[in-house]
Amino acid sequence: MNDIFGTDTLLLDNPSAFTSARAHQPGALVGNTPVLWVSEPLAPAGRGFWAKLEGYNPGGMKDRPALHMVRSAEARGDLLPGARIIESTSGTLGSGLALAGIAHRHPVTVVTDPGLEPILHRLLAAHGARVDVVTEPHPVGGWQQARRDRVAELQAAEPFSWSPDQYRNPDNVDAYKSLAFELVAQLGRVDVLVCSVGTGGHSAGVSRVLRRFFPHLELIGVDTVSSTIFGQPAGPRLMRGLGSSIYPDNVDYPAFNEVHWVAPAEAVRTTRTLAATHHAGGGWSVGAVALVAGWAARTRPAGTRIAAVFPDGPQRYFDTISNDEYCAEHGLLDSPLPDEPDTVAYPGERVVNSWTRTTTVLDPRGAIAGATPQTHRNPQIDKARR
Repeated sequence: MNDIFGTDTLLLDNPSAFTSARAHQPGALVGNTPVLWVSEPLAPAGRGFWAKLEGYNPGGMKDRPALHMVRSAEARGDLLPGARIIESTSGTLGSGLALAGIAHRHPVTVVTDPGLEPILHRLLAAHGARVDVVTEPHPVGGWQQARRDRVAELQAAEPFSWSPDQYRNPDNVDAYKSLAFELVAQLGRVDVLVCSVGTGGHSAGVSRVLRRFFPHLELIGVDTVSSTIFGQPAGPRLMRGLGSSIYPDNVDYPAFNEVHWVAPAEAVRTTRTLAATHHAGGGWSVGAVALVAGWAARTRPAGTRIAAVFPDGPQRYFDTISNDEYCAEHGLLDSPLPDEPDTVAYPGERVVNSWTRTTTVLDPRGAIAGATPQTHRNPQIDKARR
């Protein structure tokens, strides 16, 4: 027998080599996602980073917290059998909650805004979720606060319904232990972790576990311009999935060593480069994280092991990031991709509009309350550097 692999007896000798995972329910398909080595042209020859491809989950990275938050709420009695789940989402968590609703037999309502991609809207409906779209942003908190206000209205109208409140729910953070343990098993060592930041869940959850194994881990956060998370003023944001116009409680400010803000055009150009050279496309967060991880691979000493979390795959972005007309309309292909970020001494030094970094990580809520903002460092790293 001659097969396409060029090995006559491989299948006969080892049929298990061709088996895939079997699952009795869809939630069991979440996790154990692969890592991919990414090098040129995002990093120099011989250097690169490992990308954790969370798009290999059924709906993306947020399948993990969706399932974990639902299971934990059921165990505590906060979520009653058959009760409706109602939550605000820009997309990926909605997909995860639709999965959790099927797996645990709960109806699901996702509250979103007009920026939700049409393909994802239709997929959510196909998966049985009710999609509620707010039509006006909140005057201060933008679309996120408008969605959260609508969630409160829907909950008040439906007794026994439950909202996971991903921005403030510690189960959102705890859900990423599995991702951290997978990285340890796959890579053996992680020196630098690069994460996008939206709710703050995976950057906090993954780094917290990894530092138990690797105390000197560097955590680099990736935000979008016009996001308030790390002390920049709020503004209209084209990118979804990272950034915020509110202050999520799950953001672990002391955990970060530095933060980068990335603009939409920079994320798009990186995403397209990544897809064309590594067949590993994704969304806004993937492009922004890949840009910063490639820079880290260029600037850290040779041998530094860098892991970057890619939250999703390319499917939902066929009519935005992968659409030339959309990108031309928004001026996303006009400017060349910079080789290096600009630098600010601290987040409030000036408003940033393009790729910029700072090593002064502040909790902006302290500044708003009138307190003196504190620079946050990982104490284990500081001790090692002294």
